[in-house]
This record gives sequence, structure tokens and C-alpha cells, in this order.
Amino acid sequence: MSRLGTTFAQLQADRRTALIPYVTAGYPYVDTTPALMHVLVEAGANIIELGVPFSDPSADGPTIQASTEHALREGVGLPQVLAHVRQFRQSDTATPVVLMGYANPIERYDALRHAGAFAEDAAAAGVDGVLVVDYPPEVSGQLAQQLRRQDLDLIFLLAPTSNERRIREVAERAGGYIYCVSVNGVTGNAALDPAKVSDLLARVRRHVRIPIGVGFGIRDAQTAREIGRTADAVIVGSWLIETIRDKAPADALAAASDLIRNVRRQIDMDTPTQAPPPKRKPFKLTRTTPHV
Repeated sequence: MSRLGTTFAQLQADRRTALIPYVTAGYPYVDTTPALMHVLVEAGANIIELGVPFSDPSADGPTIQASTEHALREGVGLPQVLAHVRQFRQSDTATPVVLMGYANPIERYDALRHAGAFAEDAAAAGVDGVLVVDYPPEVSGQLAQQLRRQDLDLIFLLAPTSNERRIREVAERAGGYIYCVSVNGVTGNAALDPAKVSDLLARVRRHVRIPIGVGFGIRDAQTAREIGRTADAVIVGSWLIETIRDKAPADALAAASDLIRNVRRQIDMDTPTQAPPPKRKPFKLTRTTPHV
């Protein structure tokens, strides 16, 4: 079983919600990214989403765009991101790491080496899953095959505007977990409505048996707690990036730790001391065969 599968299975058994922070690789400082990843895990994160800097991040709001531009100016690209993961893996072999980004850096990486080089090198570095924002299911077949050969999960996005057909397509192809966007728009765009998120999750769960995470618009611990009551994972991105912005290295690490520790505490307040039987069937943790 993959690290993602093992993590979600244990969390489900414990009746706990996964906490997934997103950080941009190379931000706020190039040489502190592995340390930041460790700090997040120590504070209560279960999975790390590591953003791959790209010059045209179409789904990201001003906060993450600024962090990406900063990282690019510092020379951080996909090779450096994989180096961060390798360094993190030297002392953490258990926490899943998901790369989140766009198609262009992956395609360029393979063009400069050979087809499938990204998947091979990501697996060797210790990556567990990949979320490519601008690769919808219908064009993801080649990448899905390459990732599957390396035992990596391809993760997809769903939005409030996703219709039943799109949900079914994603359900057939997704691995690891499904990332549900809580609001229409870019990251950090607006506060979310927990009732609408609950409705979206209910629609998605009619078709999927893998975990569902919710991100975009989670900007305080109470909202994270509310989302955690219905989602399998709470994803925090722009809020975390804003918290570490313009801070010295040690202060940035301390601020990130405080934020994640507080969110973890709030989410766990709804964890029963004696877990009742699960309200949903166990996750289907085997990967599906990618369509081409």
C-alpha cells in the first residue's frame, strides 16, 4: 500500500481528518523548504502538498502567485523541488508528499530528458502523488500511465461547477485522494460556505470511494474544523503562505508551526474518544487503471 493509502487508512480507523498544508517550494527561502516541511509534520500535518513554481499559475490567487514568482526569481524549478523532497526523505520516510503544479514544467522536464523522466525522478525522490491543475482527465492518459508505472497517484480537482459526468470521469481515474475546490475562483479568493461544501461532497461521494480533500478559501481554524466534519482532508494554502510572508527564517518556521498546530487542535476537537463505527464504507485504496 502506498504512503497515501496507509495514511488515509490509519486516519479513517482513528476517525480523524487529514490535515494537508500547501507550501510553495523555495518560499519564503530556498534553503528552508525541507525544514518547513518537517515543521509542518511535527505540528500535526499528515500530508504535504509542495507547490512547483510556474510563471503562469492560472488557478492561484495573488498570495500563491507572489510566492511562486519569488521562488522563480531564486532559481527554483522542478529539479530543485525534487531535491527538496529528497532532502526531506533523508529523515522522514512516512509522510506522503504530493507535488501540485502545472503541465508546462513537467512537459519541459521530459522534453529535456526523455518521456517519463519526471515520473521516474519523482518516484526516486520520494514523491507519492502529483496534482496537475491544467491536466483534466481527458488529456491525462500518458502522464497517468507514466505515474502508474512508478506507483505514483494522479490526483484531480473537482469544483462546485463540476457536473455528474465530470465527477464520474474523475472517479474512474483518480488516485490518492480527490481535491475538491470549495469556491468558484482562484486560491485565496473568498471565504467558503460550509453548507455548499457539504452538498458538493455528497454529490462526489455518490461516485467515489477514495478520500476527498477540501481546499481554497480556508482562512481560519474554525472554518477548517467545520470542513473537517464532512471532508476526509482539510487543505490549507494561501492562509499559510500569508502567515510566513516577510518573516525571517526562524520566525517563518515558528509561525507555520503555530498555525498548523492550532488547526490540528481545532479539527481534533470533533474526534470522538471512543470511535463509533464508520459512517461510510472503507476507502478503496487500490489504484484504477488509467484511461488512454
